[in-house]
Amino acid sequence: MSAYDVIIIGSGPGGYVCAIRCAQLGLKTAIVEGRETLGGTCLNVGCIPSKALLHATHMLHEAEHNFATMGLKGKTQSVDWKQMQAYKDDVIGQNTKGVEFLMKKNKVDWLKGWGSIPEAGKVKVGDDVHEAKKIIIASGSEASSLPGVEIDEKTVVSSTGALELGKIPKKLVVIGAGVIGLELGSVYSRLGADVTVIEFLDSVTPGMDGEIQRQFQKMLGKQGMTFVMGAAVQGVETKNNKATVSYKLRKDDSEATIDADTVLVATGRRPYVDGLGLDALGIEMSERGQIKTDGNYKTNVDGIYAIGDCIAGPMLAHKAEDEGMACAEGLAGQQPHVNYDVIPGVIYTHPEVANVGATEEALKEAGRDYKVGKFSFMGNGRAKANFAGDGFVKILADKATDRILGAHIIGPMAGDLIHEICVAMEFGAAAEDLARTCHAHPTYSEAVREAALACGDGAIHS
Repeated sequence: MSAYDVIIIGSGPGGYVCAIRCAQLGLKTAIVEGRETLGGTCLNVGCIPSKALLHATHMLHEAEHNFATMGLKGKTQSVDWKQMQAYKDDVIGQNTKGVEFLMKKNKVDWLKGWGSIPEAGKVKVGDDVHEAKKIIIASGSEASSLPGVEIDEKTVVSSTGALELGKIPKKLVVIGAGVIGLELGSVYSRLGADVTVIEFLDSVTPGMDGEIQRQFQKMLGKQGMTFVMGAAVQGVETKNNKATVSYKLRKDDSEATIDADTVLVATGRRPYVDGLGLDALGIEMSERGQIKTDGNYKTNVDGIYAIGDCIAGPMLAHKAEDEGMACAEGLAGQQPHVNYDVIPGVIYTHPEVANVGATEEALKEAGRDYKVGKFSFMGNGRAKANFAGDGFVKILADKATDRILGAHIIGPMAGDLIHEICVAMEFGAAAEDLARTCHAHPTYSEAVREAALACGDGAIHS
């Protein structure tokens, strides 16, 4: 039996970052992982492989639509799906091996196998039981489905199956217009698939700023994706490696069906806590199946903590990372803090979509007086040069104090641009602070400054 200060169950972004921070702070640390590779869903079957395919297919789009305009002429590009998959797998391998290197570098033991907690202070991995003063559950989440929809990862797939299809489908139906569905739908649309997205609500990307939702759906429609909104999926039937999706429109209860080669179920994710033994331990759970924790990530059982997708909050890798660091620092006697009001969200389509803080809808509902500063990328020289003029930056600031309350970007490199606004919000900055900060020319980031200027006397280039 090995004894540790901390054992972390799960090696996704929350778990492995937590392990590194624990080790840096002098705690004897081990991490439990049953996969053959570290990194959890994100590195193996989530964030990283999907970004590889998004990058590859965006390059294909550029070759097909923009290369000739720039004077780049030659043989038309064709898709070698097997090679594209090999590229994706290589990217996964580089990242997972990198995490394994970091574990060794920081002297974190990898306990290989699936973990359970027979009692507080003990973690069982295979036939071995290890002692730990503190246990941190970072077991992540798994794809959820709908009643009447059975995922077989062949014809009806989750995001995991969608990343490794044997061939590019001619017709793809995506159930759910959230981040995962739109990203993977975008991949296959660029590869030539006829993509139809079916969404229960009346707008894409639920919870995002309404203006962004409308513009985003319009842009994806121009790229060839079809949307059926306000539709409740009733079931999916499969036969001879084909599928038929039946749905009912909420506005009039009319029913319809659509055929597909592949159906991607992208209706969200749920905490993955199977096999941990939480019921026997008496750990309190929420109605949504999340582990209940206090402000220090502690469960109701002494010595057991939880972070990431298996607790409340947005299921985002970077949120899990921040919680992992904060939890580790708390165990080491520090006073960490995670600012949940400044956690950005990003959709890695083209154009990208990014947001942080409040939406206009939330501010109106709260009765907050606010002002809006907007700037279109059509007024940005760099964006026009790079065929990236679609979209805009939108900053929301308090009407009286000018303090930045939120920001929403749809356009080139939105996922990177959002972070200067995150930093500004972390320091309680006003829109004027951004507006008076010199931004290099020509860069996409000038659009952020212009939106900040638009919160005051007005943007310069619009």
